[in-house]
Amino acid sequence: MTANGHPPNQLLQMLDAADLNLLRPHLATVEMVRESVLGEADAPVRYVYFPHGGSVSITVGLSEGQMIEIAMLGRDGVVGGGAALADGIAPADAVVLFPGTASMLEIAAFRTVAATSAPFRSLMVRHEQALLAHAQQSLLCNTLHTVEARLARWLLRARDLSDSEILPLTQETLAQMMGVRRNAVSLVAHALQRAGIIHYTRGQIEIIDLRALEATSCKCYWAVKANHSRLVGVLR
Repeated sequence: MTANGHPPNQLLQMLDAADLNLLRPHLATVEMVRESVLGEADAPVRYVYFPHGGSVSITVGLSEGQMIEIAMLGRDGVVGGGAALADGIAPADAVVLFPGTASMLEIAAFRTVAATSAPFRSLMVRHEQALLAHAQQSLLCNTLHTVEARLARWLLRARDLSDSEILPLTQETLAQMMGVRRNAVSLVAHALQRAGIIHYTRGQIEIIDLRALEATSCKCYWAVKANHSRLVGVLR
């Protein structure tokens, strides 16, 4: 819990005491284990998760059997909230990328609170709008921008959610998330390392020069931040 007694999730932090008290009896703190699946595309949603830390990749499958990330959520979001408000079927896969903890509740309890509290329901709707904007921006970015700019954007987003310049990542994971070949990620990572922007060792990337990484990224990174700030609030 944080100093105000709220769980350390931005959306839960934004609720007033009355709305949080509606949720509190139903919330359980759970561990988000790396690579664990919080939701599967086209499958019923049983639980809704409010991450406290770590990150969750929202991914879609491609016809070739591959997958690509369309959004990354952490303590600024909720996993399964949109499906809970709709038909209860997950539109995409949700897989834990960086481990952490989360507040979890059953979908029935989530729906009861959403039906009772208009402010809570409005916040969840605005979050889903921000998530949709994030996904749309990611698809645009994957179509138009270079691997270098996309990798920089991805690392910046991961840093925002983890509050750390050191990210436990392999090049295989990065390539999978970005929907590109591993050798493309390897070439770009080596170039960024030679430029002194990142330092890469097996299974770990450290951001050395944040400002240079921001300059390398495309404007999609800032567009996603601006949309989230406008619709939901600023990630603290």
